[in-house]
Amino acid sequence: MTDTTSIKHPAPLTSGDFTAAEEPLALFGEWFAEATKSEPNDPNAMALSTVDTDGLPDVRMVLMKGYDAGGFVFYSHIASQKGRELAANPKAALLFHWKSLRRQVRIRGPVSPVTDAEADAYFATRPKQAQIGAWASKQSRPLESRFAFEQAIAKVAAQYLIGEVPRPPGWSGWRITPLRFEFWHDRPFRLHDRIEFRRDAPGQAWSKTRLYP
Repeated sequence: MTDTTSIKHPAPLTSGDFTAAEEPLALFGEWFAEATKSEPNDPNAMALSTVDTDGLPDVRMVLMKGYDAGGFVFYSHIASQKGRELAANPKAALLFHWKSLRRQVRIRGPVSPVTDAEADAYFATRPKQAQIGAWASKQSRPLESRFAFEQAIAKVAAQYLIGEVPRPPGWSGWRITPLRFEFWHDRPFRLHDRIEFRRDAPGQAWSKTRLYP
C-alpha cells in the first residue's frame, strides 16, 4: 500500500464519524465512556491550566469528579496554588489525553466555585484516610519533612478516630464552564481529525468548525 492510498482510504475511527457531531457534551460523553473501558489508569485525569498574577501559565494533573451541562468539576484546597490562581483569574483550560484511544479533548472557559452543599456531598464519598489527609495537608506550602506530614496525619486521625470526618473549611471545588471544546483524533501520517465547538457565553448555541491538523 502506498502512502497516497493510505491517505485516500484511512482506517475507520469509530462506528461513526465523530466530526459529524453537532453538540460537544454528548460527544464528550461517548468518548469518556470508551476511555473508561480502555484506559488502564484514571480515565478522568485531566491537565488543568491556570495563570498566575504575572501572567505565567501553570499546569498540573487533577481528577474530574463530575460533569454535566453546567461544566466540569474538580476538588482541591482553596489555598493551593491552583486555588489562589483561580481566585485571582477565574478562567482555565483542561486537556484530556486518552492514549489508549489516541484521542484528546481540549476545553476552555470561566471557572466558578461549587456550592458548599456540593463540596460536602463529594467530600463525604472520599475514603476516610483521604479525608484525614485533606485536614493534615497544607497544600502547596513548604514541608520540612515527610515525617512531619505523617505526624500531622496521625494527629488528625486520632482526633477523628470515631465518627465522620467533616469537610475542612479550606477544601472545596470548582466548575469550569466550557466556551470552547476541541476534539482531536490521531490519524496516519499526522493527518489528524480535529473539530472545534465555540460559543460566546454559557447557554448559547454552539458553532462548529473543522480544523486543519
